[in-house]
Amino acid sequence: MYYIGIMSGTSLDGIDLVLASFTPQPKLISSLLHPFPPALKQQLQQLSQPGNNEIELLGLTEQQLARCYAAGVKVLLAQADLAASDIAAIGCHGQTIRHRPDAIFPFSYQIGDMHKLAMLCQIPVIADFRRKDIAYGGQGAPLVPAFHRAIFQQAAIRRAIVNIGGIANITLLLADSPVTGFDTGPGNALLDNWIMHCQAKPYDDNGEFCSQGQLLPELLAKMLTDRYFARPAPKSTGREYFNLKWLQQFQPEQFNPADIQRTLCRLTAQTISDSLQHSQLQQVFVCGGGVHNSVLMADLALLLPGCAVSSTNELGVDADWLEAMAFAWLAWAFQHQINGNLPEVTGASKACVLGVAYLP
Repeated sequence: MYYIGIMSGTSLDGIDLVLASFTPQPKLISSLLHPFPPALKQQLQQLSQPGNNEIELLGLTEQQLARCYAAGVKVLLAQADLAASDIAAIGCHGQTIRHRPDAIFPFSYQIGDMHKLAMLCQIPVIADFRRKDIAYGGQGAPLVPAFHRAIFQQAAIRRAIVNIGGIANITLLLADSPVTGFDTGPGNALLDNWIMHCQAKPYDDNGEFCSQGQLLPELLAKMLTDRYFARPAPKSTGREYFNLKWLQQFQPEQFNPADIQRTLCRLTAQTISDSLQHSQLQQVFVCGGGVHNSVLMADLALLLPGCAVSSTNELGVDADWLEAMAFAWLAWAFQHQINGNLPEVTGASKACVLGVAYLP
């Protein structure tokens, strides 16, 4: 009955682990944020950009990452007073180091030695969720909309689920239309990058740095001209695009650092709201780390007048754990031969059962 979901996203703020069940209804049972050792986090950041001796670093990092995932699973099981034999499967996203769905030969690469993870945990692992969708012409992302549909769609209610991790993505659950969704652009990635650059802090706690700055409308307007925002869906992106190098084209050093942070916050909110504005929504529910940035949440409410904006906690699912729970669900869907992608979202030519099984 029990499944574990493991998600380590583009923000690299730690490993989210959840214990969940999906019979008869989805239920979050236990959760854990397991930290990355500083050296491993640095290696993952290094691999997300082109560099020297990458294959050697990749091999070493995959082994360390599998062990780190396994250590988190051990703590989660102890926390829930369960044994490995109680778990049907682990759904593990792996760590994305490249996402190139628009390359001449499209690919998306998530690392982590899943054979090692299955062996260490003595639990079947379901992983490699993105590449089958890409093989059928899709973006391989976002994958969470299928899970959002399964647990959040209600007849006659027009709602959206907005996940604000390193990258932000939306799921439109409209009573009279197929489910759609895509990556809107940066979520917390640029905010995290800039505060690390300015203050050596990994993230902007509750938007405190944002709140000290003033919005720079002209700079925001320049940022919004980036070609990604005007592209039609299906589309997806990653930290390898929206990062400090992307920000440097706007010469941020000529402005007050807090003003840059405030403008980046509005950039995230603006690109999300622009993606939602024609959907006549009644409700918007936010999950991911961005839900803890009060300035960002206030910007979303301002830019979506007449629409109730709150967190997925209001729907009974903790906003911090929704994405990890989605990968537990994808493992459940794999074992029950249920399609895990939505062609309307990813652009794939067919709906597919996603994942590959790694047995202990």
